[in-house]
Amino acid sequence: MEPSSMVRVVSSSTVKPRPRPRHRIPLTSWDIAMISTGYIQRGLLFHKPSSLPAFHVVDHLAAALGDALCDYYPVAGRLVTDQHRDELGNVVGCSVSIQCDGQGVEVVHAHADGVSIADVIPHDADVPRVVQSFFPLDDAVGFDGHELPLFVVQVTELVDGVFVGFVCNHVLADGTALWVFLNDWARIARAKLNLAVPVPEGESPLPLTSRQAPLLERWSADGGTASPIVLPYAEPSELIERPESPQLRTRMLHFSAESLELLKELARTELHAAGDTEGAAALTRFQALSSLVWRCITRARRLDPEQETTFRAAINNRARLRPALPAEYFGNCIDAVSTERPVCASMLLERGKHGWAAAAVGRAVAAHTDEAIRAHVAAWMTKPVVYTTGWHDPHETMVVSSPRFDMYGCDFGWGRPLAARGGRANKIDGWVSLYPGQDGGDSMDAEVSLTPEHMAALEQDEEFWAAVSKGAPART
Repeated sequence: MEPSSMVRVVSSSTVKPRPRPRHRIPLTSWDIAMISTGYIQRGLLFHKPSSLPAFHVVDHLAAALGDALCDYYPVAGRLVTDQHRDELGNVVGCSVSIQCDGQGVEVVHAHADGVSIADVIPHDADVPRVVQSFFPLDDAVGFDGHELPLFVVQVTELVDGVFVGFVCNHVLADGTALWVFLNDWARIARAKLNLAVPVPEGESPLPLTSRQAPLLERWSADGGTASPIVLPYAEPSELIERPESPQLRTRMLHFSAESLELLKELARTELHAAGDTEGAAALTRFQALSSLVWRCITRARRLDPEQETTFRAAINNRARLRPALPAEYFGNCIDAVSTERPVCASMLLERGKHGWAAAAVGRAVAAHTDEAIRAHVAAWMTKPVVYTTGWHDPHETMVVSSPRFDMYGCDFGWGRPLAARGGRANKIDGWVSLYPGQDGGDSMDAEVSLTPEHMAALEQDEEFWAAVSKGAPART
């Protein structure tokens, strides 16, 4: 049976915030860069709530979501494009904004017939294809938010569990903003269950607790109010690419805190031996894991020895800006950093280069300062570009998402998630999404996507699998 035929939609509804004055939010360079990118697809797997029937789970989530949208009202909006003309009436460009008119978000209730928790997170195997069916809007890109909802949630009933899939237009928000929103929504859901007090019509919903309300005003380089960015196109559709999704295998792999510390110590030892005491002192577990996946994926690709390769990672700008933006900044605030220069595959794979690669990743991160961020924004304004598949070098390794996102604290009132998973959107060969480890502490999970040929080669890589931890909760 095809995985898609195992999942059937039972119902769909629209959740809207309470009416408020119409409002537009102009998009920044970071937002518009995502207009050809697929929707963010992240989901959480739970045991089936013993106290709530499945349809009550859907109603409970929808009610709490309606309250959350009162503060996060852009989530219920749509994109809108305005054309800009010169004094002669000629179109000279266009700008894109979020029209906050309460159009609503979609809540989907689905059944995965015969699918159990064990089927979703099998031990030591690929992420099953049925997981892709837990996420709607599979082929949508940011531009489609002119007509489609900017946010959709699908609640999929399993035999013994519930999978809640979140699908967010990347023009609306990045991963940091998404997980802050999801956790605030979850807090409201927990409060509703614990207090069991309905909100009378016309009264304010339950507060978001003591957490700061989202900062919805978009960042501006000059510190003032953000203005619409005029793109040198008549329509933003001219920027859109819709390539076919590549054939990939995806595995979710666990790296315990102990394994990551060993990787870090190995890199530090190599750097000390090479005389790079500064690089050794600055090492982090992220750098050590990034070095491992970059080197081992490069080896799995069996590149020509002289073929150049780079490492690239998504990076959060909030704390790097001066003045810094708070975590509550709701929008995109990310760039991509890369190692300073391509290196040939043979050099990267030499013995002792684990430490060198880790330090190279560290230098790329350290160089991403307030000055560098502002220079990048200024360059973008001169020549706007958007992220497409053509932007990705087929020989690079790309790391996205973050183990700092509070995925496992996202409890809607029936317990801690069992596992976090992603959908099919945006994945390409060499795409690695980092998650917090399900067992907590300083562990990490890595969702690795490769072509079948490259994944088969990676599965034979002794260096890589020596670092992968066995028997992790997220894989059982």
